[in-house]
Amino acid sequence: MNAQVNTGGIMKVNLRSKEIKKILIRKNKSQNWFAHRIEVSTGYMSQLMDGSRCPSPKVREKIMNNLPDYSFDDLFAIKN
Repeated sequence: MNAQVNTGGIMKVNLRSKEIKKILIRKNKSQNWFAHRIEVSTGYMSQLMDGSRCPSPKVREKIMNNLPDYSFDDLFAIKN
């Protein structure tokens, strides 16, 4: 049996912005506060939240480290 490997497309990892907003509201924190916590600019954070940019692996790690109660799947969506 031959296994096929998908080598054609690039997979994107997007922030689940609605979920992040809910989490920040529960914590009584702002998007700007969170941008500072994960060491990104407020402009970049806005782009992550509106889906126009995808977080790098380094930024994904920072997000997960600052929200340890949530899984990868809670915070990110994988699209191809």
